[in-house]
Amino acid sequence: MNFYRIDMDRWSRKPYFEHYMKESKCSYSITANLNVTTLLDRLQNKKVKLYPAFIYMVSRVVNSHTEFRTTFNDKGQLGYWDHMIPNYTIFHKEDKTFSAMWTEYSNDFLLFYKNYQCDMEQFGDKKGLWAKENVPVNTFSISSLPWVSFTGFNFNLYNGEYLLPIITGGKYFSDGKEILLPVSLQVHHAVCDGYHVSTFINDLQKLADSCEEWVV
Repeated sequence: MNFYRIDMDRWSRKPYFEHYMKESKCSYSITANLNVTTLLDRLQNKKVKLYPAFIYMVSRVVNSHTEFRTTFNDKGQLGYWDHMIPNYTIFHKEDKTFSAMWTEYSNDFLLFYKNYQCDMEQFGDKKGLWAKENVPVNTFSISSLPWVSFTGFNFNLYNGEYLLPIITGGKYFSDGKEILLPVSLQVHHAVCDGYHVSTFINDLQKLADSCEEWVV
């Protein structure tokens, strides 16, 4: 992976970044219901699990926009990764604990799904915080709460310099007409505004609606 430094003096976002990093430090979250009616039907027909499909969709959107890949590197330099890798949680039913797992991302869903299955076979039963070690530096976080259809979710971070998005999916439910999946997106205001989170949710919905094109 490559890390591209941002030239602050030529960056159009500089005044916004400095304001939300120094004067008004804040992150914020948005929760929206994703219509997964078509997606679930397609996945069931192809015998594909929802969670890896969700991870793929989120990763694809994150990798489509620089704002969601902007962060500090290990030298404290501001920039963005050329691509991001999902670091997601897996649940252990036996003792009700979870572990973090990362899977190499590919824009090809079938390849990503194969990578996911291989990681689950090799590390899925491993307990502890990190099921798969050697976590790459260019990862972002995804988690799931499949037990509750939440209407809001806020992840409180005490590190004011964490700029990458955090995504959480909930339990899907029916409103009587469609099947909806609550999705929470948390971002830092220094790099993402309302437009960017709206783009994220809208792009995620487009992927769900066009699932016949990539779940083949």
